[in-house]
Amino acid sequence: MHDIQSIRKEPAAFDAALAKRSAAAQADSLIAIDQRRRTVIDEAQAAQTRRNDLSKQIGQAKAAGDHARAEALMQEVAQIKARLPELEEQERIVAAELNTALAAIPNLPAADVPEGADENDNVLVHQKGEPATFAFEAREHDVIAPALGMDFETGVALSGARFTLLRGAMARLSRALGQFMLDRMTEENGFELVQPPLLVRDEAAFGTGQLPKFADDLFRTTDGRWLIPTAEVSLTNIVREAILSETELPLRFTALTPCFRSEAGAAGRDTRGLIRQHQFDKVEMVSITTPEQSDAEHEGMTVCAEGVLEALGLPYRRMLLCTGDMGFSAARTYDLEVWLPGQARYREISSCSTCTDFQARRMMARYRPTEGKGTRFVHTLNGSGLAVGRTLVAVIENYQQADGSVVVPQVLRPYLGGQAVLEPR
Repeated sequence: MHDIQSIRKEPAAFDAALAKRSAAAQADSLIAIDQRRRTVIDEAQAAQTRRNDLSKQIGQAKAAGDHARAEALMQEVAQIKARLPELEEQERIVAAELNTALAAIPNLPAADVPEGADENDNVLVHQKGEPATFAFEAREHDVIAPALGMDFETGVALSGARFTLLRGAMARLSRALGQFMLDRMTEENGFELVQPPLLVRDEAAFGTGQLPKFADDLFRTTDGRWLIPTAEVSLTNIVREAILSETELPLRFTALTPCFRSEAGAAGRDTRGLIRQHQFDKVEMVSITTPEQSDAEHEGMTVCAEGVLEALGLPYRRMLLCTGDMGFSAARTYDLEVWLPGQARYREISSCSTCTDFQARRMMARYRPTEGKGTRFVHTLNGSGLAVGRTLVAVIENYQQADGSVVVPQVLRPYLGGQAVLEPR
């Protein structure tokens, strides 16, 4: 959500920032709506002032015995009294129009975000780890994993396309990955473990930017709640409508949850395998900070996600997303892409974003500075640490053996009772 006062002060800068995201200029239309709202407010305030003045005059007229004048003044007061609710309703309608317009506009990109149209214009920040070489032709996970318990057919039979059932070794490895990631976040990186609701109200999905624009990407229950597409929604909304003290910040939350996405815009993409599912597990990181803390927190959060990949021995690269590839609420996003030998390409496994005060304004999430008066909006950040299903894919493809077995990364073996190799059934 954007601040109309800031737009009024610097309309050209606002439109220039939108242009970097290939969005149309909005400042003039927003200011025009706001001016209509201000005009109604001014009329209502003038009417209230006039009513107060008339009330004094009525008292004076009655004291002077001028009952005719008092009666005329009372009739004017009655007219104003009838008019005020109309003005209040007009102000409510115009304010709703303004808020609806503001809510549809994406966050403005940070100054260091490169301009570009799509993923082809993203910028490589760094690349770590050397892709493995094999004495045999590397296979994709959907070829290797069925013999280890990744059951695509049963998942489809139970629920339809983009659902997968894991059993045996695959289910155990998936659970081990999730727990390993949580342990990293809570024991090494200082995040507080949260077990949040998986169903949220409209207000929560609006607060993080999924609603109203991206309703088609979500699943909705018959009673009007939304299945979370990411734990970012639940974790960020912990501070909804809160006024925190500066000494409480930063807050860092993490959760391992199922995530649910309709993949409305992904028809025909990644139809094979586990890469793009309607339901998947993900470890999420959310930080709530002051504006001064947020840039350092963004870097630190991304390093936390990189640490999981490095501990697992998975080659990856960090990409700075261009303006055309960023999400709606993000001001800056780093994507981590893991190397998949079977596909012979890097694939996204984590996105870490700073949303500045964009989500905070939608949630009315503020803090009280230790110095100075009033309140300020917090900054919110979120990142994957990591997507469990895609990490499972990466482990399978990077640790595959010629006989169809998969070596278990050293850091995961304690979670699997010391097992070093997953053998095909």
